Amino acid sequence: MANLKPRFKVMSLTDAAAARVREIIDNADKPFEALRVGVKNGGCAGMSYTMEWAEEIGKFDEVVEDKGVKVVIDPKAILFLLGTEMDFRTDKLSAGFVFNNPNQTSACGCGESVAIEPAKPEAIEAARA
Repeated sequence: MANLKPRFKVMSLTDAAAARVREIIDNADKPFEALRVGVKNGGCAGMSYTMEWAEEIGKFDEVVEDKGVKVVIDPKAILFLLGTEMDFRTDKLSAGFVFNNPNQTSACGCGESVAIEPAKPEAIEAARA
């Protein structure tokens, strides 16, 4: 039998993020399979995080299960999100999901877009350990 390397977890969720995702799914009008997270080109810093509800999981989606919540990641976003922690924060004026991404190099002043570099090979190997 071949010696297979363990799969790495692309993302993790804080307790607050998992609780909020679970709350939204439990109160949704229709069933969702998971939360889909990705990145897209755009914004003044170059990229933006995307989130939408997934009614089904695609053949090439990366599935992350953390704290009882299922998150699917667009295959094109994996290297940009490797090592990211998703949090949910509430303050006096807003509430929302926040991405703590080690691959993020900068963000715009409005907070809507970020500059992200793909994870380096050594980060990928460290994630497998």
